[in-house]
Amino acid sequence: MASKWVKDIAEMHEKFGVDDWVGHKIFDGDANTLKQFLAFRINFLEEELNETRNAFTEKDPEEIIDGLIDLCVIAIGTLDILGVDADEAWTQVHNANMAKEPGVKASRPNTFGLPDLVKPEGWKGPDHKDNHGDTAYFV
Repeated sequence: MASKWVKDIAEMHEKFGVDDWVGHKIFDGDANTLKQFLAFRINFLEEELNETRNAFTEKDPEEIIDGLIDLCVIAIGTLDILGVDADEAWTQVHNANMAKEPGVKASRPNTFGLPDLVKPEGWKGPDHKDNHGDTAYFV
């Protein structure tokens, strides 16, 4: 069963015709527009991240929270647009992260003293091979 966030995004895309638009572009074989659309979504994430950074600099909790949620909306929405099962992708990444061990990564400064997630010997990354959805149309 899809999580509330994934269902909410699907509902929003349905309301605003995103699914129909993407479906028509795929049906028409309009790969150029789909690639441009994915680039737009990735740039949209960057724009929201910059707004969230600015909110942090300005010490604006309201905009920090709004920005973080907007990042989630765009990321989950992009997975939905690509036809990816976001809950399954989440589970794959979560399980891979939970298989890591606490440790220290020499390649990254750790000023807070919290453990890094370190890949133990034999660690396997998340496997999304059966969950690419329609991504091939967008790249």
